Amino acid sequence: MVLHAILSEEESNLLPVDQLGQKLLKKIGLSWNKKYRKQYGPLRKFLQLHSQIFLLSSDESTVSLSKNCSLQPKSDFQRNAHRICKPPTSESPRLNDSTSCPHWFDINDSKVQPIKEKDIEQQFQGKESAYMLFYRKSLLQRPPEARANPRYKVPCHLLSEMDAANIELQTERAECDSANNNFELHLHLGPHYHFLNGALHPVVSQTESVWDLTFDKRKTLGDLRQSIFQLLEFWEGDMVLSVAKLVPAGLHIYQKLDGDELTLCEMEIADGEDIFVWNGVEVGGVQIQTGIGCEPLLLNILHRAASSEGERCQQLIESAHVFPSNAEMGTIFTALSIPVGVILISSAESTGEESWTAVPREDVKKTFREQGLSNGSSVLIQDSNGDDYSVLTKQGRWSTGSNATNWVQVKNVCQLESEEKQVRIAATSNTVVFDIRIKAIKELKLMKELAENSCLRPIDRNGKLLPPVPDSYTLKEAELKMGSSLGLCVGKAPTSTQLFLFFTVGSDVQPGTEMEVIVEETVSVRDCLKIMLQQAGLPGDTWHLRKMNWCYEAGEALREGDATLKELMLCSGDTLVLMEGTLPPPGFLKVPIWWYQPRDPAGRRESQQGRVNSAASQDGAWGATSSQGVPSNVRTEGTLRYLGDVEILEDATLVDLKCQAITLPSFSEFAVPSPAFLRAWTVESKRPGRLLRSDQQQLKECKLGRRTEICLEPLQKKENLGPQDLLLRTQMRLPGERSYSLPEDMVWDTVRSCTAASLRQKVADFYSLPVEKIEIAKYFPEKFEWIPISSWNQQIAKRKKKKKQDNLQGAPYYLKDGDTIGVKNLLVEDDDDFSTIRDDIGKEKQRQLALGKKKSQEALHVQSSDVFSSVETSARPRGPEASLSIHVGTFR
Repeated sequence: MVLHAILSEEESNLLPVDQLGQKLLKKIGLSWNKKYRKQYGPLRKFLQLHSQIFLLSSDESTVSLSKNCSLQPKSDFQRNAHRICKPPTSESPRLNDSTSCPHWFDINDSKVQPIKEKDIEQQFQGKESAYMLFYRKSLLQRPPEARANPRYKVPCHLLSEMDAANIELQTERAECDSANNNFELHLHLGPHYHFLNGALHPVVSQTESVWDLTFDKRKTLGDLRQSIFQLLEFWEGDMVLSVAKLVPAGLHIYQKLDGDELTLCEMEIADGEDIFVWNGVEVGGVQIQTGIGCEPLLLNILHRAASSEGERCQQLIESAHVFPSNAEMGTIFTALSIPVGVILISSAESTGEESWTAVPREDVKKTFREQGLSNGSSVLIQDSNGDDYSVLTKQGRWSTGSNATNWVQVKNVCQLESEEKQVRIAATSNTVVFDIRIKAIKELKLMKELAENSCLRPIDRNGKLLPPVPDSYTLKEAELKMGSSLGLCVGKAPTSTQLFLFFTVGSDVQPGTEMEVIVEETVSVRDCLKIMLQQAGLPGDTWHLRKMNWCYEAGEALREGDATLKELMLCSGDTLVLMEGTLPPPGFLKVPIWWYQPRDPAGRRESQQGRVNSAASQDGAWGATSSQGVPSNVRTEGTLRYLGDVEILEDATLVDLKCQAITLPSFSEFAVPSPAFLRAWTVESKRPGRLLRSDQQQLKECKLGRRTEICLEPLQKKENLGPQDLLLRTQMRLPGERSYSLPEDMVWDTVRSCTAASLRQKVADFYSLPVEKIEIAKYFPEKFEWIPISSWNQQIAKRKKKKKQDNLQGAPYYLKDGDTIGVKNLLVEDDDDFSTIRDDIGKEKQRQLALGKKKSQEALHVQSSDVFSSVETSARPRGPEASLSIHVGTFR
């Protein structure tokens, strides 16, 4: 036997199981899996089944020869070369023969193996053995007909169950094996490519040139080659497979794949690898160089353009060229048809500015790789005649020549008459703002008195004046670019210890309506508030200040009245909002309370509260608020009525908030038995947003925030919603009409699943209809649209080919509490339309609003473009695109 012979050659007749497989591969030239696995199974299982010859250690890591085994005759081994060991015959020793087979078996979960009596104590001792059970066979000796028959006297129902379990296990193993060992390869077909500009490119399109192939990574390279041969019936001649990679210049071939007997896993072929299929020599008649040494580099080459007379002018041309990385730098001159010149390489300084370094003449013969160039590097070519007509500054920085923008535009916004409305002042990045201001006053021919009482303020693209720039700043220090627009205004610029602030009144902030004030940075919040109130002409002391957030909304309140503006890190240009009302003490919340009366999407008010109190049905008593972006003359899905403010501790519970809301004077006209008959929502965009479920939850745990508003909805009976319950408002569509019945609240438990099929079943049970005879859709009031919810929109994963159940709380439905679900009974109506007449009106209004907004933006754009129309300015060259990082602070 082969395995017996391998173990016999060892001194101790002992080997690790892994090394036994390797020695078998060296001895017969084939691995165990290729030669014997199909017939005998895995190696460890084979060793376990032949315990009379091989002895495995307790952890199955090593194997040795049994002391009682005997070698099979050599002739018999030659006759049975395909067999690993001789199976036991009918003359095998009997079970009760202690010299041949142990009496004991170790049954450890799903693994059963023989064990000798002397090993029992060692096997079952210590902390790892919680308990040990001893079993004894009812018959110590099985009858002859039971030998080699594991199904002997097993009940039929157990055999059926066992067979079904085995089939299911085999199927699961096959699926798992396919998912874990299959990967995708991108095959690039050589006949569909051509060599262009130093790299390979598709002749027609990327789709036709690249084939995606799912393959088993345990198979060999030869198997892959054979599979590709079968796919490409048109292929003739030799086929070479090479690893390729997409680089900025195109597709480049790296190394050739050799060794058809090696598996793809052993060759370290990765998932999603690009494989180029070709003849190994040429593509489209062009011989291809392969390897990382000749990888193509895409470089940006800048050189002077030639005039019509053939002379070099100062205008630069930027073009992309591809060079092999092992080519000499001097090949640039050949590519540009330039006899000789000076090569400069772009480099980044520590300050982030771009600078250029000249390549010595003796280094021109070095390769691009040796010079440290990579994809996207910039190279500048200059004449070597030594003239001073250079396109670089003395510091080695970039300059675009005579056409460079070296001026700023100053507009007269002093409301003083002058001959010119705006002028262009020559400047550089190191020009002081004071000099620009004085020159602008002279060229605009304004009064000399403005020199002592004026300042320059940047103008943004919308025409808004930004905070003044100190006279002592340079354009670079003020972060102003060449070609910027500045406004000459009356008034001095703030000093280094002062702040220029914008402020506005009320929460409904509109851009362009802000007022301006200059205050000392050491002033307190309380004194700053008094200054702003005095300038705005507002009486009283029931006001407070809030910061403006990036959404142009009133954000965090300035609560520390004695703190200075500098301590609160306010900067020039910040916008503050004057809000009416005093702030609650620390630890308290001031919560505005609203009364919410639902409506159905067709525009009718729900009659539920009408049954509670008839006073709520009077339209004059309700203030319907339009949602954001919804026309005011189109009714929303509900009405909100402001009841008042409640000051309450943050540690108070939701039921405490409801109890205090009931005590409000405006609440007296509603007949509510107890707080348990109220449902609480947060108000978002002037409509109910998040449902507050638990009455015993503290307000600080609800994460309400100091700007959160609460609306209360009346209930006919008490409710106790769980954390996974979803509250939906369902409406049955009226047959033959484009309207719906009154909404009904439906509680859907989403613990098991939140899929379309589960929701359809819940709605069908709710209305006592067959699930196949209904259609449902979610209503989006902000868009006046209904999106049907189908149970057939399951996604299939690309690699594992497994069905992925759709979650309605994700895209595109984003199902949440309070959403409206339209229900259609297919027994009486079978069309696909869920919309109503109100939806048509709302969409038309939105379309008209969008059209009007577009026209106003176009008019604003034309107006801003005409600001400098009287001054002819040369077109500013566009700089290279750069990445932008935005850091947003916390405003709530």
